[in-house]
Formats: sequence, structure tokens, C-alpha cells
Amino acid sequence: VPIVGGRDDILVNAEKYNIEKIYFAIPSCSAEVKSEILNICQNTKCEVKNLPGLYQLVNGDVSVAAMKDVAVEDLLGREPIKVEMSDIFRQLSGKVILVTGGGGSIGSELCRQIAKHAPKQLIIFDVYENNAYDIEQELRETCYGLNLVVLIGSVRDSRKLNQVFKKYKPEIVFHAAAHKHVPLMESSPCEAIKNNAIGTYKTAYAAMMNNCKRFVLISTDKAVNPTNIMGASKRLCEMIIQSFDKLIKEGRADELPVIQAHIEDEDGEVRLPSKHSGEISTEFVAVRFGNVLGSNGSVIPLFKKQIANGGPVKVTHPDIIRYFMTIPEAVSLVLQAETYAKGGEIFVLDMGSPMKIDTLARNLIKLSGYTPDVEIKIEYVGLRPGEKLFEEKLMAEEGITSTPNKLIHIGKPIKFDTDKFLHQLQFLMKACFENRDDDVREMVMKIVEEVQREIYELGEEGRLVQMQLEELIGDLEKEELLLFGSRSKLSG
Repeated sequence: VPIVGGRDDILVNAEKYNIEKIYFAIPSCSAEVKSEILNICQNTKCEVKNLPGLYQLVNGDVSVAAMKDVAVEDLLGREPIKVEMSDIFRQLSGKVILVTGGGGSIGSELCRQIAKHAPKQLIIFDVYENNAYDIEQELRETCYGLNLVVLIGSVRDSRKLNQVFKKYKPEIVFHAAAHKHVPLMESSPCEAIKNNAIGTYKTAYAAMMNNCKRFVLISTDKAVNPTNIMGASKRLCEMIIQSFDKLIKEGRADELPVIQAHIEDEDGEVRLPSKHSGEISTEFVAVRFGNVLGSNGSVIPLFKKQIANGGPVKVTHPDIIRYFMTIPEAVSLVLQAETYAKGGEIFVLDMGSPMKIDTLARNLIKLSGYTPDVEIKIEYVGLRPGEKLFEEKLMAEEGITSTPNKLIHIGKPIKFDTDKFLHQLQFLMKACFENRDDDVREMVMKIVEEVQREIYELGEEGRLVQMQLEELIGDLEKEELLLFGSRSKLSG
């Protein structure tokens, strides 16, 4: 077998020998070196595959025929995030833990990692029975001896939630249940608010009422300066948990309204127990992060399907960028952030450098052995309703403080009138359950002051203005001329 050179000779030899496949066989190299070599390989017309470690082949753990395709995360150019798990083990071991939305992308990975940390009991709560069934079967197969309970139900159902909390008494809740698809929520704003905001309120209320120790909201960078109803609904979720935390610390938990209780329960079991509110000590926190690779509805599975069908690969805009992290990385950081919580924090995960979706699509086409724009066309279809060119991890006014883990930061909460907010929330809830879409949009814009109203109201024209503005900001940031903190100042 001739040895024809190192990485600098890949391009010329791929052409010289009419190479069709390249096997990457350096499993021990750093992520940076791997990224450099794969970037060269993708400029050939070859299909690229990852060769596992030699010891795995010798031991028969994997065959050459089973070699996996190079994954897009291999091109992110960084080492996988590693988290010190000892603190997490101490925090979760022996606890009763509830995961809402436990069958979803983030929820199911939370369940996998929690199951490895010896919980006293793990409760999965999800409205979609197929996902819940899948994760149940997986955990029963892989985690022998796990005390697992899988329940079907909705976070919109006060009675069901209270029944679950009353019976199982979870000590820690990870609230991952949410509608998250931006364009779909634009056309169904009432459903976004019912499920995300009102569902969060009801779950938080049940947690508080049943003496849960800690409530962790899974939030998103789309809650920052939102231009869509999904992002605004998640910002409402953050404001809800901040309101709970504030009123509990002030000894005013009994002032939290009961949202959409059944009329016959007006003085019944969904009400706050008749005890001094100072005894309530539930801690409420949020963890905010960006896109995760491979999640339900993410671009990677969609692009792979489009490539398999011969194209075109549909990208919304050539300059759209997103922060990416793998699902296990994001979840391990969520679990560690939970160990730092004291109540009221919005933890922000460091997602690293952003990546252009266009670059990601082109890399995926090349790694599949095709030439972008020649064998597989790329088609730009325009931003979808509510989409941003750039996602932001923090509002400029928040600022950040550090934690022992340099990848986890704490955002300083933006102050708002809690009493006014809770009053507005009740009117918003009423409008949602009456399915008044237009009224709900207007009410959300008034409540969430960070909503970029001009863009939100102008529809397609507004999104065009947004694209031009974001392009200008990108140019300014590249030239290091953007010395002030907030994009909203420039838009103003």
C-alpha cells in the first residue's frame, strides 16, 4: 500500500488516484487537528468516513463495514465539553426527580444522564406517548434497578399536575416540556402561550405547593430580544420563575394567583396550602442555551434527508448563524448549573463560536461525497416567520457573572414589576383560552418589553429590515466598531 504524503497532499492525490472514499483513521488526535484535516478532505469529491480506534477493530467491537459517517460536530473544531460529575452525583443521588417533556430531545437526554446518578426515583411526564414509551424501553433495558415511573399528561392540566406532585413528592423538577417550533408557533400563538407560559406557571405552582426543593426551567437563547411568539413565550416562562422566586423570598407566596383552576377546586386542592408562606422554600432557576445538534426538528436530520433525495438543500438565508452544542453536552451543563442554583438565576451556557447554517449545509454535502451547487444544489428560501439571522445568549442589560465552570454564566435578571406582570398574565391566559390570536400577540408585546416590536409587527417587510440591520451589525462587529452594548440601541 503506497504512502503518498501527509495532509498537504490529500487534494492532489485524491485527484491523481481517482479516490472515491477517504477514511479518517486518527481517533486519538485533538478536535482542532481533526477539524483541519476534515476541512481539507471535504474539498475533494470523496465520501468521508470515521475509522474507530484500532483496538475496537481488534476486539471485534466494531467492523470496518460499520464505520460511521463523519458527523457535522466533528467539524466544529473543539473538544467535547467535559463536566465534573461528582457534584452532580451528590446532588441527584437518592432524590426523587421529575422531568416534564421527558420524551423530547433534551428531556430524554436529561433522563439518561439522571438515571446514571442513582436517583431514588425518576418520573417521566410527557403528553406524547410514543416518545415516552421509547425512552421508557431504553432506560429499562440499560439501567437495571432504576425506579422509573412514566406518566402521560399535559402541563396544562392543573389537576393532573397536582396529583403527580402530591403522590410522588419530587424534590427536583427539570421542566423541559414546551412547544419550540418557531414558524408553527407563529401561526398558533395561543397554543404557544398555553403550553409554554401557562404550562410553566401551573407546573411551578404545583412544585411550590408540594414543597419541591428546586425547579429548573429549560429556556432558550430565542428568549433574548424575541422577534417571534415562541421566543416571547419562553421569555414569559423566565419571568414566571423569577416572579415565583421573588414572592417566595419576600414571604408573599400566597399572593401568587391560581391560573385556570377548575371552578369546583376554587377552595380545594389546587390552592396553596393553608400555612405561612414563609415555610415555602422552593428555588426557581432557568438555564438558557442555543441549538443542539440532532434534536427533533433541527436542521441536520432535515439536510441529510434532502441530500439523500438528491437535493436541493434548503437554507433560509446565506448569512444566518446559530450556536451549536451536542445534546449530551448541553444536558450535562444543565445538570451542573442546577448544582450552583440558589434561586432566581438565569444560567447561560457558553455555546462557543457561532456557525453559519450555509457553511454547515455545504460541509454536510461535501462529507456525503457530493459537490455543493453542482451535484447537490443549495436553495435560499428566505427567513421563516419569526426567524432571526443571529441568536443572542444574553440581553445587553443583563450582564453576566461567572461560576466555577467557565462554560456556565449567570445573567443578572432584568427588573420588572412582578405584581403588574402577574396581573397581566391572568388577562393573557383568558385571551389564550378564548383563542383570540391577534389579542394575544398584542398582549405579549406589551408584557415582554424586550420584544423587537417594529420587526414583529411589520411581517415580511420587518424581517427584511432585520436582515439588513443584522448584516450591518455583523460588519461593525467584525471591524470591532460596535462599542455599545445593545442591538436595540442601533435599531432605535
